[in-house]
Formats: sequence, structure tokens, C-alpha cells
Amino acid sequence: MSGTVQARSAALWSRGMVAVLAAQFLSAMGDNALLFCTLALLKTEFYPEWTQPLLQEFFVGAYIVLAPFAGPLADALPKGRVMLLSNALKLAGALGICVGLNPFFAYGLVGVGAATYSPAKYGILSELTTADKLVKANGLMESSTIAAILIGAIAGGTLADWNVHGALAMVAAVYGLAALANLFIPKLEATHALASFSFWGTLRDFAQVVRKLFSVSEARFSIMGTSLFWGAGSTMRFLLIAWVPVALGIANNRMPAYLNAVVAVGIVLGAGLAAKFISLEKASRALSGGVLLGLAVCLLSTTTNLAAAFAILAVVGAGGGFFVVPLNALLQDKGQHSVGAGHAIAVQNLAENSMMLVMIGLYTGVMRAGASVNVVALCFGAVLSLTIGGLWWYHLRSLSRAPAAAGA
Repeated sequence: MSGTVQARSAALWSRGMVAVLAAQFLSAMGDNALLFCTLALLKTEFYPEWTQPLLQEFFVGAYIVLAPFAGPLADALPKGRVMLLSNALKLAGALGICVGLNPFFAYGLVGVGAATYSPAKYGILSELTTADKLVKANGLMESSTIAAILIGAIAGGTLADWNVHGALAMVAAVYGLAALANLFIPKLEATHALASFSFWGTLRDFAQVVRKLFSVSEARFSIMGTSLFWGAGSTMRFLLIAWVPVALGIANNRMPAYLNAVVAVGIVLGAGLAAKFISLEKASRALSGGVLLGLAVCLLSTTTNLAAAFAILAVVGAGGGFFVVPLNALLQDKGQHSVGAGHAIAVQNLAENSMMLVMIGLYTGVMRAGASVNVVALCFGAVLSLTIGGLWWYHLRSLSRAPAAAGA
């Protein structure tokens, strides 16, 4: 564990990759179980229903505030050690909720851990494997993450119906196991070691990284696409929590968790299809999955049947997995060759979480104003499909102009 890895492994299933996937699975499982447990805690303590999405606002706020610093941290230190520190912060936040700290601020501490974790977990993939295996490595990462979402959501919702504080203690234990798994990640050399640190200098450097990365058309396209995906996914989670009792007449904590788990299964399938059929050179084809995702949400708004809801949400997930995996791989590849993978993922996190903050904020405002959840779902799906379709058209148009510009 103390040696330094000098080169990427030609084999996809290296020791380092297995350790990263295990740590990611446990950490993501904790994240998803914690959300449902904390939502159940808010119910038992009689917080207004409209405050539930505010948990995610505190979580993503940490990503936005720390975006200029998370990338340099991931690139300046061995990424496995950054992941270890991040899971320790998540553990502290979960324990804080257990012992009665303000759930919003404690959940925000978990967000701090997640914000520092994300650039390291994705950036390490391009250090552990070769470019020709990067889409497959991302498929494994996303599949590990979604399997964790599946298990974490089901466990969180089920255990919260049993005992909220007992469930929170179990989530804290999962974060402890994730930190332990991080110790088995081989120590990689820092890709961009910092000679010194300056707060304002880091902000200026981050602004330069943003400009440089957005000047690369494919990186810009990838960030726009993944931002739409994660903004929509986070909003969809809370939309389902509000939709289930209205459309299906089910009021427990388990059913929204089960439906979110079905989405997770669909994403695993979609990620597998993307790894098989989409290459980095044809990454724009992945946007068809995003259009399908939005149309499926529109269809969901019209159903009151549980079996139909399960089927539709599986399609939602499959479209999402097919959509996001190639775009993540494209950004890692372009980022690795321009600003460094850790910096690129930090910029991506800023964009994605800004989109999440905006979309969840709009959703919270609309629901607080008393809008029908079915109308919100219909409009949400339609706008999402149209926006992703517009992005697809814009990117294809940009690609068609590029050869003409080169010829001129």
C-alpha cells in the first residue's frame, strides 16, 4: 500500500481498480441510505414537507463552495488518500445527525466530504487504466455507484421505517467501512503537486482552468450534458417522494426508496449498453438516452398503477445510464490532456451542482406554491427532453462547422 504505482495497468481489473470500486460502492451506499434516513428523521421531527429538498441544497452547496479547491486537492495529493479523508468527513456528518446536531448542517458536512471525494474517485480512473479502457472503467464505476444507490435506497427506506436512529447508526458504520477500503488503494503519485497555497491564487487558477476547459468544445459539451443529467436526477428523487402518496396512495418511506432503486437498476443496464455501443468518438449519440429519459418522466405523470410506475422508471434509469457514462468518459479524456483529470472533474462538479441547486430550488418553490405534482412531473419531463434535444442539435451543428472552419 505504500509503494507508488508508476504506470497505468493494461488490465481493467487491477488491484487498484477493485479497491476503488469497493470504496466507491460503500461510500455511495452510505450517501443514499443517509438521504432516506434523514428524510425520515425530518418527518418524525415534524419539519414542513417543503423543507425536504433543502437537505440536497445544503449538500450541493458544499460542492459549489469547494469547487475551486477540490480539484487542486485531488491532483496535489495521492487520490486514494483524498478519498480516505473525504469518507472520514462523511462519517463525521452521519455521526452528527445521529447525536442530534442540526440535520441540515450535519448533512452539509457530508456534502463537504462528497465534494472532495468526487474529483479523486473519477480522476483516479485515468491514472489506473489506459485511454482505450476508460469508457469501460467508467461503466464499472457507474455500475458500482448505481448498485450502491439501489441497495442504499432500499436499506435506508426500509430501516428508517423500522428505527430512524438505528438506521442512522448503520449508515455511519458503512462510511467507516468505506474509509477502511480506501486504505487498500495503491498510493499513486500526485499529478500536479502544489509548491505553495494561496487562497486568491487558487481562485484565479480555477477561473483559468474553467476558461481553458470550456474552450475545448467536447469538454464543454460533456459538462453541459452531465449537468443536465445530475440536475434532473436530484430533482427527480424528490419529485418521486412527493408523487408516490399522491399518485399511488402509498405513504411509507419504503416505496419511494424502492422506485428510486428501480431507476438505479435501469442506470446499470443503460451504462452497460453505453460501454458496449458508444465510443469516445461517437459520444454525442448518448444524448438519445437523455431524450428518452425526459419522455419517460412525462409518461410517469399520467400513471396511477404501481407496476407501470416500476416499468417506466426502469426506462428512465436506462436512458440516464446510456446518457451519462460516455459523457463522463469524454470529459476525463479531454480533461486529462488539458487541465488534469482532477481539475476537470472539479469544474464538472461546479457546473453539475450549480444546475442541481437551481433545479431543486425551482422545484421547491413550485411545490411550496401548491402546484400539482403530476403537472410538475409532466412539465419537468417535457422541458428536459427538449433541452437535451437542443443540446444534441447544437453539438452536431458545431461538429459540422468544425471541418469547414479547418478547411478555410
